[in-house]
This record gives sequence, structure tokens and C-alpha cells, in this order.
Amino acid sequence: MTEAAIAITDLCKTYQGGKRALDSVTFDVPRGQIFGLLGPNGAGKSTLINILAGLVNKTSGTATVWGFDIDQHPRNAKASIGIVNQEILFDPFFSPFETLEIFAGLYGIPKGRRRSMELLRAVHLEDKANAYARTLSGGMKRRLMVAKAMVHSPPVLVLDEPTAGVDIELRQQLWAYVRSLNEQGVTVVLTTHYLEEAEQLCDRIAIINHGKVIANQPTRDLVGMAQEKLVAVTVDRDLAVAPQSPAFQKIELKAGRTLEITYRKDQVNAGEVLAAVQAAGLGIVDVSTREADLEDVFLNLTRAANAA
Repeated sequence: MTEAAIAITDLCKTYQGGKRALDSVTFDVPRGQIFGLLGPNGAGKSTLINILAGLVNKTSGTATVWGFDIDQHPRNAKASIGIVNQEILFDPFFSPFETLEIFAGLYGIPKGRRRSMELLRAVHLEDKANAYARTLSGGMKRRLMVAKAMVHSPPVLVLDEPTAGVDIELRQQLWAYVRSLNEQGVTVVLTTHYLEEAEQLCDRIAIINHGKVIANQPTRDLVGMAQEKLVAVTVDRDLAVAPQSPAFQKIELKAGRTLEITYRKDQVNAGEVLAAVQAAGLGIVDVSTREADLEDVFLNLTRAANAA
């Protein structure tokens, strides 16, 4: 099927009091992808997710999940999506196994078709199946939230800041599981403040700011938009001031002998930058570079949108 996993058209949400959280948001999430939805705090990401989950009513526009309109076919739309919210929400007096069984029952899944232990194994919680959920660590609770979102085998999984406050090892385990789900055909929508994470995981990224979509491109194309590059040059003697050149967009003197030079890849190349350093009468001892990444693009786009 070529239809989008999630299709959003002219979606608006204005809260009582006049705050406009979403302003004519339009984008599609292609089936089978890991899709990043990024933006600063308060940009409208959680409002958008809560509308898809049926927890917030939209003001206008349309949204479909797996081809089902959230207004015309709400039950089918909800059955097609699993959502892991930022907040950890479940009854602390039930065990992880009981939690998954209860939620499977709420989705009308017969006992013989429930996958509670399979899901607990997948998120490395099999040994905690019968412990009180309140005794789990924060990372374990996050993994239980992912398992809870998958009890009804939805084709779309939305992860809203799933690794906030989670240690590195746990984050890697969580992403390994998410990748395995994606390989099985689950479409994943991810919001995260870890931009390096989004760059590594996502096939496509949309950036939302002040309720508007300001970018929506394949991740590689988005990263390619960054034209700034940084080169750190260690010279052969201590400097009191940094040399200047039209080749440098910005230059900073670090620790007496190291120059951090920012230049634009679309205007000059690294050779011209190093030649400008040598033209100032300096010998070059060492050079290291840093490629622009998604964080640079994100900051440039949101700054430009804020200035507009």
C-alpha cells in the first residue's frame, strides 16, 4: 500500500484563551519509515501527538492514521496506533505482566492471542514480569511503556521523548528494539531532544516551530543544508590575537595556539582557509575538522523562523 501511515492536512489547534498550538500543519509520514518530529519545547509536538491519540480535539483540518480518519473512524484509527507518552502512566500496584494483560483486554484481544510475555522478553523485562511495577527503575518503566503501546500490534508506533532521562546502555537497548520493530514493518514516529539520535535513526525528519512546519525532508538532505564547517588549527607559536581573513566567517583563539575557524562550504574550501592562516605568517602544526550535523541545521532553521 502506498497510502501514508499518517496523513495530516491543515491541522490547527487553538486553545481556550487564544493560544494557537498548531497552525495549518501539513505533512505525511510514509509507511515503513522511522520518522522524526523535532522542535523546541512548546513547538506543538505533544499537542499533535495527543490529537492523533484522541486525547485532544483539533480545531480544524484533517488527520488519518493508517487510512482511517480520526473523526470518521476513531476506533480504527486508535487501533492502528500505539503511543508512548513522555509521562510514565500505569498503575503502580499491577505487575508488568498484569499491566499488559489489562491493556490487551481493553483493546478486545482474546486471551489466546495476547503476547504479554513475548513483549516483556522483547523489552528485557521478562525477569520482572511479576514484580510490582512501582519497584521498577525509571528505565524499566520506560520499556514497559513501549511494551504497553504494542499490546494490540499497531502498524504505527509514536514515541514521544522515549529516552529522556535514560542511561546510554538502556537507550541503545530501546533503539535496538525500535529498529527491530521497524524491520518487521512497523512505522515509527519519534520525537526527541537528542538530535544525534534522530540523525542516526530517522529516514525523514519534520521540524515544527511555533505550531508551523518549517522543514520536512529526508534526513540526509536536511543535514546537507548545513553550510557551516568548523576547522581547528594548531599553529607553531602563541598568539595574542587571532588573524583575520575574508575566508573566515568566524574565528576564535583557544588556549594560545589553537584557532577555531568557522567557514561556509558553499563559499570557500578547507584549503583556502588553511592558506589564509599560512598567509598570516603562521606555521600549521595540527588540523582537525567538524562536519555540520543535524543540530546545526535545527538551530539555523528555528532561529530563522523566530526572526521571521
